[in-house]
Amino acid sequence: MMLVEGEPGDGDTATSGPPAPVKASEEEAAERIRSSVRCSGLCTMSSAHSAHLGRVLCIITGASRGFGRTVAREVSGLVKPGSVLVLAARSGDDLRSLQAELTESEAGRAGLRVESVVADMAQMEGIEKVVRSSEEAFSEHIDHLILVNNAASLGDVSRSVKTFTDMAEVDSYLSLNVSSSMCLTARVLQSFPQRPGLRRTIVNVTSLCALQPFRSWVLYCTGKAAREMMFRVLAEEEPDLRVLNYSPGPLDTAMQVEARTRTADDTIRKSFVDMFDQGQLLTCEASCAKLMKLLLEDNYTSGAHIDVYDV
Repeated sequence: MMLVEGEPGDGDTATSGPPAPVKASEEEAAERIRSSVRCSGLCTMSSAHSAHLGRVLCIITGASRGFGRTVAREVSGLVKPGSVLVLAARSGDDLRSLQAELTESEAGRAGLRVESVVADMAQMEGIEKVVRSSEEAFSEHIDHLILVNNAASLGDVSRSVKTFTDMAEVDSYLSLNVSSSMCLTARVLQSFPQRPGLRRTIVNVTSLCALQPFRSWVLYCTGKAAREMMFRVLAEEEPDLRVLNYSPGPLDTAMQVEARTRTADDTIRKSFVDMFDQGQLLTCEASCAKLMKLLLEDNYTSGAHIDVYDV
């Protein structure tokens, strides 16, 4: 199972409601992917936002590579001294190199604390390690809690629905991609309840696949759809929270290689190949800049699905 940070082809229109039932041909499915990259002015940033995120405790899963690693770098430059980043992933070497990089950065020298937690988020033990580290790092000076649920896996995209007869295989996928996000979020909210002076923001890294079906991507689509609905429910239940389902777009990450080489559906696979060949993939930095803009401006509807191209 390949861990990823970032999405292969999200460029859908932002919506906070479920899509109408889709019954599309292969060409229509391919067009949905191609349309995700038809946008101008992607990197234009508005100056009408706050200068910083506050004195934060920011927990990021899947932080060792790709989009998660970029989020850690970008957040580090937008926080007040005394802030803490808790970075979680399975790759210890990559995490430690990021921890060293941020500790030695200008933000680190100004007082940013960076904690790395090597943890398997598919296991409750891993979730508890992240929560314990976060609790130990928290102080009364923290005024903004941010949890970025980024860790995810692509799953086997070389097969169709009718081949998935092993319940243990499906359960394993959903454990990492759905259950872990729910349990981590719940534990973080229990550990850091609402109190005066503390803002709490929950970010779910989502995808077009949460809204639209893609042939041979049943595990990924199912996981993203379930996960996004979970955070929409959370936004309804906890009106004091700020909940954001952010779709980062078709990113140039390791996941794209898997999408281009292993996707069973020929038309969808070709669409990924074409995006790569035509230079239409986004950098993690360009997409992350849009996420930071959303967090700084803080005027989105809690629970909404917001796409990179809509920012």
